[in-house]
Amino acid sequence: MTMQAQAPPAHVGMLKLLSGIQVTCAVSCLAQLGIPDLVEGGPKSTDELARQTGTNPQALYRLMRATASLGVLAEGPDGTFSETPMSAVLRSNANPSLRAYAIMEGREWSLRSWARLEYSVRTGKQALDEIYGMPIFEYFKQHPEEAQIFHGAMTAFSMIDSPAVAAAYNFDGIRSIVDVGGGHGLLLATILAKNPLMKGTLFEVPHVLDECRTGPLKPVMERCTFASGDMFSSVPAGSDAYIMKHIIHDWPDDLCIKILAACRKGVNPGGKLLVVDNVIQPGNDFAPGKFLDLVMLLFPGGRERTEKQFRDLFAAAGWKLSRIIPTAAADSIVEGVPA
Repeated sequence: MTMQAQAPPAHVGMLKLLSGIQVTCAVSCLAQLGIPDLVEGGPKSTDELARQTGTNPQALYRLMRATASLGVLAEGPDGTFSETPMSAVLRSNANPSLRAYAIMEGREWSLRSWARLEYSVRTGKQALDEIYGMPIFEYFKQHPEEAQIFHGAMTAFSMIDSPAVAAAYNFDGIRSIVDVGGGHGLLLATILAKNPLMKGTLFEVPHVLDECRTGPLKPVMERCTFASGDMFSSVPAGSDAYIMKHIIHDWPDDLCIKILAACRKGVNPGGKLLVVDNVIQPGNDFAPGKFLDLVMLLFPGGRERTEKQFRDLFAAAGWKLSRIIPTAAADSIVEGVPA
C-alpha cells in the first residue's frame, strides 16, 4: 500500500510565505553585486569573487550559500560557486535578463512602498505619494538612476511578452498600427518584423523617443514613424489598429477611458483596439496578475482587470470587446472593435 504524503502543517506553509522578502532581498543583492556575471565562465571561490566585488568574503559566502539553497548558484564540494539556469537569467547579457528587475525589487523606494501596503489598502491611495510626496513617474524624473533600473526591468518583461503577443495574434489585414506608450519600441519592432507589409508608429513622450532611433526599431526603421504627445487627449489618427502593452493597467478608469476614447477617435473604419494586459480570472487559483494588481495599487494607482471590467471600460470609450486571446506569457490580448 502506498502511503499518502501528509501536507505540512499550516504554520510551515505560512513561514515559507513570510520568508518571501528575505528571498527577494538576497537575490536582489546577488544581482546588484554582479555575481551571476562573474561565474558565467566557470566556478569561482568566495575569496576571488569578494576581491572582484569589493565585499567581505565571509558575508559574501553566507549570501551565496543562502541563494544556492534556492537553486540560484550551486556550491561545489570544494567551496566554489557555479552558474545555474536560475542564476543565468540574472546575468546582464542574458536574453531575457532579469537582473534589472531583481535589482529594482530590492531598491529602497520599492521596499518602503510594500511596507506601507496597509496605508494603500485603507485609503486606496498610492504608497509612494505618502512616503515621498510624489507619484512614481515624477519620482523617476527626479531620480534618473532609479528610472534607468525601472526601464531596464520593463525591457526585460518586454523581451518575454513581445514575441508572445506577436505569435498569438493574427495581424492579417492590418496595414498600419500605433503602439501607444510603446517605450523603446521592442513590441512594435517584433510585430513589424513578423508582418513585412505593415507600417508602424511609436507614440511616446519626447525624452523616451530620443533613445529609440538606435534601439530595437532600427532594423525596420523604413516602415516606422515616431510621434509624441499627450495620450489622454489625442493619438496619431488614421491607423488600422492601436496597441498598448501594460499601459491601461497603470491608470484608474477615468484616465483609461480618455486614452481609449482618443484611440476610438483616431482609428480607421473597421479598425482594432489591442490592449495587452493580465485578465484576472475568477476563483482562488494563484495567478501572477493578482499580485501585480497590488503593485498597481501601491505605485501608479491603476489595476489589473477582469473581463467584465475590460468590457465596461471599452464600452465607455466607444469600443466593443470582441474577444480575449491568451498568449504564451502571462498577458492576454483584449481585442476591441468600434461600437
